[in-house]
Amino acid sequence: MQAKRRSVSFGLAAGAVMVLSLATALAVSARAQIADYTQRISFQISTGSTTGTYFPVGNLLAMVLSHPPGVGRCEAANACGPSGLIVSTRASQGSVANVLAVNSGTVSSGLAQTDVIALAVAGQGPFRKTGPAKQLRVIANLYGEDLHLIAAKSAKIKSVADLRGKRVSLSTDGSGTNVTARAVLTAYRLDGAVKANYDSAEKAVDLLQAGKLDALFFVGGTPVNLLQQLLDEDVAVLVPINGDGLKRLIARQPYLTVHTIPKGAYTNTPDIETVSVDALWVTDASQPDALVYGMLKALYNPANRSAIQTERLGAHFMELTSAAKDGKAPLHPGAVRFFTEAGVLKPPQKAAVPAGAAIKKS
Repeated sequence: MQAKRRSVSFGLAAGAVMVLSLATALAVSARAQIADYTQRISFQISTGSTTGTYFPVGNLLAMVLSHPPGVGRCEAANACGPSGLIVSTRASQGSVANVLAVNSGTVSSGLAQTDVIALAVAGQGPFRKTGPAKQLRVIANLYGEDLHLIAAKSAKIKSVADLRGKRVSLSTDGSGTNVTARAVLTAYRLDGAVKANYDSAEKAVDLLQAGKLDALFFVGGTPVNLLQQLLDEDVAVLVPINGDGLKRLIARQPYLTVHTIPKGAYTNTPDIETVSVDALWVTDASQPDALVYGMLKALYNPANRSAIQTERLGAHFMELTSAAKDGKAPLHPGAVRFFTEAGVLKPPQKAAVPAGAAIKKS
């Protein structure tokens, strides 16, 4: 009887150990799952229309920076962003919409033109109602975009002045193109002198092909595939931005620079005078410094240069030497740290000791 009790006691003890072991294993598994979940970092980039240049640039950033488990190329040091980072892109109306979304915290980051960011920081133009974008921070200056003015051949438009009385697309209200196009019309004294259209770029191209639109403005990294189609089909031409109007435009818009779309950039197109504006990657002040620092360290890693060059658009495409170029909004602290370490920014100088000041002895 005593032996039987011992056997039962041993069985109960063994069962208790098994239950305890199982509970411990489950707890460890749960902690591992929680740890794995908390290590996942979701980061969005708000871009533009799927046929523009912001969307593919956003996809390129997502490809280079995302660091999910098991990706072989991420095993190399700083080839990808921080471990667990998942970067995704989303389409939007463009620069203005992106700045509003980033500043309000509804999206992690976005792409926007420098002239739009300058207006946002000052609370001017399309940002009058919302006020200055105080939370806006720059991650990097990514590349230069060109202003394209493209006109139907049948419209016989050879200069900006010829737009008077014509049907012209200024793009949607949430786009950077709209901001720049309005600035051009003002500089050339054509305010209210055109029949303005505010459809998307895709719709505007369709209307121009159908003979229902005479011209359209578009800001994007050269070459823009959407516009290439019109030029290939020989139904449209690129119109230069030049003359006295250009001088007034540059004087009023210091964020625009004189530029030339080179011969051959588009089919059967000579050198075209225009203006360019930089495309910036922006975020809000609350994003962690280490995250922004880690993304930039991967983005400008020489190991990723060939993949970036393959997708090259516009000028100085994701080149380190121009990445910290003045963006009219403060650099994010994580960006300041990276660009300082990379030698692009000078380290902040310590305050000089005033002449004649007493030096305390320890």
